[in-house]
Amino acid sequence: MPFNLVSAWNKRRRSKSHDHTDPWIYKPVEYWQLDDQAPQPPKRHHHGSSIFTLKEMEEATCSFSEENLLGKGGFGRVYRGTLQSGEVVAIKKMELPPFKAAEGEREFRVEVDILSRLDHPNLVSLIGYCADGKQRFLVYEYMQKGNLQDHLNGIGEGKMDWPQRLKVALGAARGLAYLHSSSDVGIPIVHRDFKSTNILLSADFEAKVSDFGLAKMMPEGQETYVTARVLGTFGYFDPEYTSTGKLTLQSDVYAFGVVLLELLTGRQAVDINLGPNDQNLVVQVRHILNDRKKLRKVIDSELGRSSYTMESIAMFANLASRCVRRESSERPSMAECVKELQLIIYTNAKGLGAAMAPNKAMF
Repeated sequence: MPFNLVSAWNKRRRSKSHDHTDPWIYKPVEYWQLDDQAPQPPKRHHHGSSIFTLKEMEEATCSFSEENLLGKGGFGRVYRGTLQSGEVVAIKKMELPPFKAAEGEREFRVEVDILSRLDHPNLVSLIGYCADGKQRFLVYEYMQKGNLQDHLNGIGEGKMDWPQRLKVALGAARGLAYLHSSSDVGIPIVHRDFKSTNILLSADFEAKVSDFGLAKMMPEGQETYVTARVLGTFGYFDPEYTSTGKLTLQSDVYAFGVVLLELLTGRQAVDINLGPNDQNLVVQVRHILNDRKKLRKVIDSELGRSSYTMESIAMFANLASRCVRRESSERPSMAECVKELQLIIYTNAKGLGAAMAPNKAMF
């Protein structure tokens, strides 16, 4: 079941090419240049994306001023922008070297196509895009709290307490479970680059999964996709996917387990500042996740003791340990992760309530 590209691209492909039955044939960036025409006001609809011009992107970001810079990545830069409507957005400006132009174009198209089809409160919303000449921009809803990794690293403000971390874990789990459920597209989608920097947070710490440039729709009726190129981020790789090239929904589950460990320990998936034997988080903590006595030693020291119960910590660590098992068949599904996290949140709240009750009686 091939992808259909967004309508603007479809119209152009049909008029200029006979290969539109295979939308994955790469075209040079010049091919996607928008027709010269009078600018039209962007149109928004439930499962659609607005098309912006380069001039609109420049105006929204004050000509990409450093003051509006939100962050940098391998793809380019992200800016805070304000559209003509007054809506505040995040604008990803894709800046790739010439030898990566084809790869960048594919990722751009995949992201637009997938996010134009999906609608879930735990997936970041794509407001629109710009394909003006060789310029490529993606326009997303603005997430006030930035990405999860920055918060775990203490960048900008104090670290999150345990209930906030549980809330983030549950939101991210719901987003992935939705992708895997095939609810809107008809077949499951593997994110393939799930990590703490791709979990964005709203003002009230609602988590939204972002960055779908490497996402893959699973072949219809199949649970495995075999690829010659292993793509993703080191530290979050599914060992089975790395060794065999077999991509499954469980590849996302492994990466989710790594994020759970980051939430638990406050450490990064890979920390090159540590010694060679201590850099990989999973390798360091996997063997102690089901040992309560040793588990206490890896809990993030920034977590206030009054915000968590050891019961909830142990349940959380157990879930993480099953998500990062080497064999994909031994990992839970994302739907099961959602249910377990709901139980963990309830257990923690109930335990804290019981712990506070004697104190209330004293006053």
